[in-house]
Amino acid sequence: MGGLMTLSIPGYDLRTQVRARDIQMTASADLSRRVLMISGAIDTKDHDVAVTFLLPEAGRWQVIKSETNLSDAPWLTWQMTAGEGTHFVQDEQAMVVSQQFAKTFMTPDQKRITFYDGEVRPGEAVLKMFTIECTKRRGAASHARFQPAPTESPKKIKDMIDHYVANGMPKKPVIEVVVPVTVIG
Repeated sequence: MGGLMTLSIPGYDLRTQVRARDIQMTASADLSRRVLMISGAIDTKDHDVAVTFLLPEAGRWQVIKSETNLSDAPWLTWQMTAGEGTHFVQDEQAMVVSQQFAKTFMTPDQKRITFYDGEVRPGEAVLKMFTIECTKRRGAASHARFQPAPTESPKKIKDMIDHYVANGMPKKPVIEVVVPVTVIG
């Protein structure tokens, strides 16, 4: 018996693509209310995180998302970019808010949201609410966070945030995470 057991997901090399093996991201989908609740933790500042999840149905979903900052630096912005077949919704019924960030910016093509004017310190959780529309059951979004170098001046940090809000954050290597979804309601 004494062999090492490993998790195998077809198409994913867990040794290089998934870092959080002990702190999984997970989701619950309330089908009757069309609400998707996602939680987890992120322990990297050198990578973007690409999240894929299988919805019970395609269509419009209100998302409540929370992650804990396990890195050693504060997050001053949080950017989400919608993957193929997914876009963000901005209309009178869609909420786009965050407990930690006072402002949001959504691109006209509804493929990117940036939350800014706030901070998530190491060990703290960030809470975001937004609405997505998925043409398929498989939803996808990538996350990027801005963590300034400790030596940056406040003026330089503000200029960088303004640039990232308008133009998007620079791409980093990507860690892929497949989030299991449990259907409730």
